[in-house]
Amino acid sequence: MNGAQDLGGAHGFGTVMPEANEPVFHSEWERRVFALALAVGYTGTWTLDGSRAARESLPPAEYLSASYYEIWLAALEAQIVAHGLATQEEIAAGASAGPASPVKRVLRAEEIPPRFSAGFPSDRPPDAPALYAVRDPVLTRNDHPIGHTRLPRYVRGRRGVIERVHGAFVLPDASAEGRDAPPQWLYTVGFEAAELWGASADPGGRVTVAAFEGYLLPVTPQ
Repeated sequence: MNGAQDLGGAHGFGTVMPEANEPVFHSEWERRVFALALAVGYTGTWTLDGSRAARESLPPAEYLSASYYEIWLAALEAQIVAHGLATQEEIAAGASAGPASPVKRVLRAEEIPPRFSAGFPSDRPPDAPALYAVRDPVLTRNDHPIGHTRLPRYVRGRRGVIERVHGAFVLPDASAEGRDAPPQWLYTVGFEAAELWGASADPGGRVTVAAFEGYLLPVTPQ
């Protein structure tokens, strides 16, 4: 999706200003939003990639004017309504108007330390050998899907070189929509800055991107 979240190479957004000794949460409500997102996500109603896609699907004006956890909250509310877990009226009232919708599982306090310390790995056994190896030249597909994608706009249709082969993983594009799809090999692809930015690029600069196999095409040697 070519949404407001994909800012790589865009002008006019100012310099990133890191906050010294930045706390994990600036306010208590941010902590609660994060906890709610984890708890509701754990029900299995949608996937981690579905949560990311919901945040990226917010209207650009809303996305760019909201704080980090305001984006999380808006996306969470939209997902809850879309999946029938609550109505917009119930969210506004802060109270349920009927029986709770059934969910696959419920996150309980005693399960949090072992479950989250173990993480949620997305690597999977590959169905086929990797198509590319380190130092292979590749061309990224110039696709602009309406749905979720992890390939940034600024590298689409550009030539790069495989720098690392990571293994096979769940494909976020399918996972975001709740679709089953074969795992895909994931690569680190390196691009010369001039390939991405032309004459305005930093001399000698280089950019690396994690790219799934389906995002790539082989480059035939001349």
